[in-house]
Amino acid sequence: MPAVEPSLLVDAHHHLWDLDQRPQPWLGEAALAPIRRSFTLDDLRGQATRSISGRTLGTTVLVQCVASVAETEELLAFAEEEWLVGAVVGWADLASPAIGDTLDALLAGPGGTYLRSLRHLVQAESDPCWLQRPDVVWGLRAVRERGLAYDVLVRAHQLPSAVRLAERHPELPLVLNHAGKPPLTDGDLARWERQVRRLAAHSQVTCKVSGLVTEADHRAWTTDDIRPVWDVLLSAFGPSRLMFGSDWPLCVLAGGWDRWAAAVEELLAGCSATETAAILAGTATDFYQVQPAVRDSNL
Repeated sequence: MPAVEPSLLVDAHHHLWDLDQRPQPWLGEAALAPIRRSFTLDDLRGQATRSISGRTLGTTVLVQCVASVAETEELLAFAEEEWLVGAVVGWADLASPAIGDTLDALLAGPGGTYLRSLRHLVQAESDPCWLQRPDVVWGLRAVRERGLAYDVLVRAHQLPSAVRLAERHPELPLVLNHAGKPPLTDGDLARWERQVRRLAAHSQVTCKVSGLVTEADHRAWTTDDIRPVWDVLLSAFGPSRLMFGSDWPLCVLAGGWDRWAAAVEELLAGCSATETAAILAGTATDFYQVQPAVRDSNL
C-alpha cells in the first residue's frame, strides 16, 4: 500500500458535470431538481470543508455519470490538470467487441494514467443477468488484463448478480458502490444483509461507504438511521475493505458533503486509529493506486 499521510482524507466517490458541455439526461427527474446545474471541482472544494477525525480532503476519485467514452476522456484530461483528483472511474462499452481497443486508447490518451476502474450503470439494466452475459464477461476480462478494476453499481435486489460476478472473477478487483443501495426507507435490511455478507466473503471485493443518505429520508435522516447499515458493513468487510465516499453532489439532496462527513465521524467513534485510517484513506489509496496529491506551490 502506498504511504498515506496521517492527515489525508480520500473521497473515493464523487462526480462533476458541466451541463453546457455535456447534458445529463438522468437529471430530468423531478426529485433531482436541486442538483440540476453544473458542478465544478471548485464547488466541491467550497462545500467539503469539514474534517473527519482530524483529516481534511486531500485526494478524490472522480466517477463517470453517463455511458459515454467521450465523457471518460474529458474526466481523464481533467484529472491530469487538477491535483485534487487522484484517480478516475470511467466508462466503456463492456459488451463491445472493440472493448480492448477502446481501453487501450483511453489508457494511452491524455490523463490515461489516472484510469483505475470501469463502471456501468447496471442498476438501470432490466436484465437481471446483465453482468453474466458472455459479451460482458469478455469485456470484464479485457478490463482485468489491463490492470484495471471494476466498480459494481447495483440496487439491493441485484446483489445476487454481483455475488455471481465475484464468484466467476476471483482475479478481478471489485468495489461495491454505495453499499449496494440498502433499502433504508422501508427498514427491511435482512435480504440486503444476507447478500452483502455473501459478497464480502470474496476477498477481492471492497465496499464504498457512500450514497447511503440518498437511500434514506432526505430531510429527516439521522446517523442512527445509517448505523444498522454501517454495522453490517464493518462486520462483513472489515475496515481494510471499506472506503469513505461522499457521492457528491448527489448527497446535496440529503444535506450535503459536510453533513455526511459529520455522520461518518460519529460512526467511526468505535474504531481504532488504524481502522479509521483505512476507511478514510488507506483502502481507497490501495484499491485505486492513488498517489498522494501534490499541490502546485504556485497556487
